[in-house]
Amino acid sequence: MTDEHPDPGSDGGLTVARMAERTGVSAHTLRYYERAGLIRPVRRSTGNHRRYQPEDVEWLRFLLRLRETGMPISRMRRYAELRAEGASTLRARMDMLADHHEHLRARIAALTDHERALKTKVAAYEELIRAHEGYRKAE
Repeated sequence: MTDEHPDPGSDGGLTVARMAERTGVSAHTLRYYERAGLIRPVRRSTGNHRRYQPEDVEWLRFLLRLRETGMPISRMRRYAELRAEGASTLRARMDMLADHHEHLRARIAALTDHERALKTKVAAYEELIRAHEGYRKAE
């Protein structure tokens, strides 16, 4: 059975375990994101088990991308609230993402500078080690 199809007798959708497997996050994180208001309340089976839908998978992947790019949970929650309000918030959501994009670009530039500095430092150590080892061989 693939993740795209529900388990037999599951009332449709993905179980917490399948959702966790499919998205690479733990069941604990899924439940936390729901409690934190990042994921809308998830549909439940007749046995009261969570059943995630395909749109939940895509939304969670987007949330993970925001988190991995440094967006704080509070901003993610605000974005989720705006999304839940519908089309009237399109401009506000776009503005939030554009602002986050600018912060991300600045972080990338800073990380690139740090990478260059570390590369230069490693090269200096390599040179010092070569010189030191050459000196020891000459003894």
